[in-house]
Amino acid sequence: MLITIIGRGHSGTRAMSHTLTASGVWMGHQLNGSGDLIPGDDMYEACRVLAKYVDWKGGLEWDFSRLHTMPIPGEFKSLIESYLASVLPNGSKVKGWKIPETTLAYPWIVRMFPEIRYIFWARDPRDCIAGGHLTDDLADFGVSYPKTDDLIRRRAISWKYQYDIVRATPRPAHWIEVRFEDFVLRQEETLERLEKFLGIDLGRIIVRPDTVERWKRSGDGRCFDFLQPAMREYGYELPCPKGAAKC
Repeated sequence: MLITIIGRGHSGTRAMSHTLTASGVWMGHQLNGSGDLIPGDDMYEACRVLAKYVDWKGGLEWDFSRLHTMPIPGEFKSLIESYLASVLPNGSKVKGWKIPETTLAYPWIVRMFPEIRYIFWARDPRDCIAGGHLTDDLADFGVSYPKTDDLIRRRAISWKYQYDIVRATPRPAHWIEVRFEDFVLRQEETLERLEKFLGIDLGRIIVRPDTVERWKRSGDGRCFDFLQPAMREYGYELPCPKGAAKC
């Protein structure tokens, strides 16, 4: 069985990677502190190959439709196979990988590996975009978007793009969505869901409740209008309407 974790950087995917490693799942030959399979250069380049076929419609809208029907370029396949060279040939019964940039390559990853287990990791974007990540500037991966000097807005646009590319991709056969907040605050319940999905026993790692809703304590959580539909979908608290006494 092959497993991958998708979700924007700083969404808490390291918790799932560390859980899988603690459960005896082979996650690749070399991992960094975040549980990413490294080096990631071939994955990054694969993301740039895919981005050439994403049509920017202006504003914060992209058309991903070509990705679902066109032949996958051989260059992309070769880069992914090179990136996963320590995973795919490994003889472990259960194996997988994690690196946030998989999300940028997701439509073709699904087409290359339709039968693997996909774990989609979500986190309140106000916490997710509080720190810098390699995918903050989508232009570094060949994606067109409205340029801005506002760093937090740039990260929020990256969050939306990665949400959109996942939602635009036909759902694979084996798929589960997990909120980081549920993993932290309801770990046992969430792990039971994951165990049923994966068909394996999972180890328990230490989680810290103070990693949830950090934006409230820092006082700098910005809630962009274009993120609110996704936040509503995942049950995250939205700002009160202007002038309302309470929500």
